[in-house]
Amino acid sequence: MAATGQQDFSERRRLSSSVTHYGSTDSSGEHDHHNNSHGNNHSNHRLPTVTAGHWVSASPEEEAIRRKLKYFFMSPCDKYHAKGRKPYKLVLQLLKIIIVTAQLVLFGLSNQVVVTFKEENTMTFKHLFLKDYDESSDDSFAVYTQKDVYDHIFYAVEQYLALPETTVGRYAYVYDVGVNGSALSLCQQYYKKGRIDPANDTFSIDPHIITDCIGVNPLTVSPAPLTNSYKNFTLKFHKFINVTIEFQLKAINIQTIINNEIPDCYTFFITIVLDNKSHSGKVKIRLENQASIKECKDPSVSGHAENYTRVAFDVAVALVCMLSLLLCGRSILRGIILQQEFVQFFRESLDRKVCWADRLEFINGWYILLIISDILTITGSVIKIGIESKNMSSYDVCGILLGTSTLLVWVGVIRYLTFFQKYNILIVTLRAAFPNVIRFCCCVAVIYLGYCFCGWIVLGPYHVKFRSLSMVSECLFSLINGDDMFVTFSEMQESSTLVWLFSQVYLYSFISLFIYMVLSLFIALITGAYETIKHQTQEPIHITDLHAFIAECTDAPNSGKFRGLETSPCSFFCCCDRTTTYEDVLLVN
Repeated sequence: MAATGQQDFSERRRLSSSVTHYGSTDSSGEHDHHNNSHGNNHSNHRLPTVTAGHWVSASPEEEAIRRKLKYFFMSPCDKYHAKGRKPYKLVLQLLKIIIVTAQLVLFGLSNQVVVTFKEENTMTFKHLFLKDYDESSDDSFAVYTQKDVYDHIFYAVEQYLALPETTVGRYAYVYDVGVNGSALSLCQQYYKKGRIDPANDTFSIDPHIITDCIGVNPLTVSPAPLTNSYKNFTLKFHKFINVTIEFQLKAINIQTIINNEIPDCYTFFITIVLDNKSHSGKVKIRLENQASIKECKDPSVSGHAENYTRVAFDVAVALVCMLSLLLCGRSILRGIILQQEFVQFFRESLDRKVCWADRLEFINGWYILLIISDILTITGSVIKIGIESKNMSSYDVCGILLGTSTLLVWVGVIRYLTFFQKYNILIVTLRAAFPNVIRFCCCVAVIYLGYCFCGWIVLGPYHVKFRSLSMVSECLFSLINGDDMFVTFSEMQESSTLVWLFSQVYLYSFISLFIYMVLSLFIALITGAYETIKHQTQEPIHITDLHAFIAECTDAPNSGKFRGLETSPCSFFCCCDRTTTYEDVLLVN
């Protein structure tokens, strides 16, 4: 009974420990001694040779490769005790976390100023150029009479011409960007031929679109005849599709001085659209604004050298990530070389093949994660340097790259927690539950997509949350999490009794199925894996050939035997005197 209890404790300890700790012992070597004491259980995992069926006697070559494998899969602390080398690579990763996060924070502050400046100017343009504009009716801003259409067109043009005298901000016109070298383009699009007679239920339409434009210049620009030509602008209401007013304005964002940055010069591309393509009697009005950022000419602000400090910091981040990228790549390469040596030893000495699961143990997924993070950080740093030097304005692309890289860097911190048994249970649980979760999600996705298509087709015309597939997916996902349930039910238009009844069956069935069944089963999968990892004592743990082979090495990390893998000390740049190349593995596990 005592032996059985001790065996169950050993199995439970192995299961909740990281795979990379196989063969790693404490100073007394009790773990390996305990494994060898259970001959009946452990013999099931021993690898038989051609002659004896067990590793009865180990040759020096076998002991050497077993020791290499054990060192390769050691934790950073064990590697330090094994060879006494400082974990400089671990320090590099921790340093990278700090500087990458600092870089993201600095970029976030600058990006926030840019986005805020653009949004505030867009709101300013709407109040300046749209007649009777109300923020509460932004999405439904429209006119319904011919007089109102003309009034809004002429109002926008007149406000543009009087901009220097009316606006609080400092804006400048951009000339020679419209038709005929003008500053503003006033265009209408209409069908080439259009005759609609609802009284007789007849129509005749030529779908080819014709575009007519006139140019308007500010009063300070000659020739003057262009200025008043817009008053002769006539719309063909029976066939017109839309009216567009396009012009550009320049501005300077001086609030960047708060962040010790040189102010940016902006060019706003403004388009006012009066949309009548539906011909429903409602002409929708909207204002679109796009911004282009470039370096100002001859800036004069004290502290201009601060910009170069930011550029130097970005260069330092890129260099640190480049060094991390090289070290991670070197570690993957050394793992592959050690894998080939292990496979060759098994084939030549033991006449056995190594399974793919054991081969993949040498390629650590954390390395790949860090490599992807380093590539994204280096690319984002290059774009950020271009933004700092005012040669680029790709704030969105830079934000996505830096944000994703920082996410991956912080996720990589989990690998250091896996070296501790109590923290490692999260990774082990996710690893155990992942296959079942993926298969479960594939089955659920089929049902979910069916509800998406059905809701879009049937409820789309009657419910604002079902107007597109993306909106349907967002609405259903919110319902799964218990959000906006009453609003989703109450906003259903009762224009059709049949559709309303269908919507009730649709919503009730979806909520009941996904909340009470799908979510419960999903949580049960995770919980079941956790309970299995935490309390499993009945079945023995499957030990692969690789782990069983490493477990034969009973040398403790501080035994001093791992220091003999080198013939002589060697510098970082000299590798010719080494008898092995498996010492400086990056501390990423």
